[in-house]
Amino acid sequence: MMVKVVVGLGNPGMRYVDTRHNVGFWIVDHLASNIVWQQEPSFLWATIKSNEDLLLIKPTTYMNSSGVAVIDVLEKFNLIPEDLLILVDDIHLDVGCFRFRRRGSHGGHNGLRSIVEELKSSQFSRLRIGVGQPPDPNDLIGHVLGAFLPEESDAIDIAQASAGVLCWATLGIESAMNQFN
Repeated sequence: MMVKVVVGLGNPGMRYVDTRHNVGFWIVDHLASNIVWQQEPSFLWATIKSNEDLLLIKPTTYMNSSGVAVIDVLEKFNLIPEDLLILVDDIHLDVGCFRFRRRGSHGGHNGLRSIVEELKSSQFSRLRIGVGQPPDPNDLIGHVLGAFLPEESDAIDIAQASAGVLCWATLGIESAMNQFN
């Protein structure tokens, strides 16, 4: 039986729950509804049993240190970067757009940068979730740490993103890209 790992990026704590930076957590929470989470020092995890074991991960580190949690997960479960799908917010995509990628650069995203640095590899899949450009280009931090506008919230289809994640886990990245990009 193969194990796949889905890591939703975000910041821990109530202060960040509804922020754009935490959309990765939203998808993991949707997938894990009614599942008991287990605690490790740098991450929370849950398992969905099906044809594959699917580990759902929420780092308890802050976004910019996400790589610490990801490397801990891979070491604990004896996995490799190719077993990963990282769920990450992306300001370069319109709000609500999803884009699966087989691999790539960190694209300036500090959470992805941390993961690439810790793994010494960018050979992992990612689902980029559009959170839109900041109205003020000089306030990127305020934008990603801010909440979605009411009219934007409806554009984020968490159920559709979750279906894409399950497609990736069972059929692979090519199928996920073909069906959900």
